[in-house]
Amino acid sequence: MVIAARYLVSGRVQGVGFRFFTEDAAVREGLSGHARNLPDGRVEVCVEGDAEAVARFEHAIWQGPPGARVDEVTVEPQPPTGRLTGFRIRG
Repeated sequence: MVIAARYLVSGRVQGVGFRFFTEDAAVREGLSGHARNLPDGRVEVCVEGDAEAVARFEHAIWQGPPGARVDEVTVEPQPPTGRLTGFRIRG
């Protein structure tokens, strides 16, 4: 089953390679989507793919890369569009 989710990740998640970490995790799980820094210090991550792969991805972003500290992950289920291909890091 294909699902989609938007994650808002709070903590020390900017300037520590968090977006690149999410890209590696998404590619490993075969997910499509993007990650971008938000002006308020959070990172937004949107992914779409197999439900089990999304669950593993969500677990990974709670860990983050060395140097990151994840305080909170807000999950917003989204309707899958089927239009996303690959994973991109946005500004």
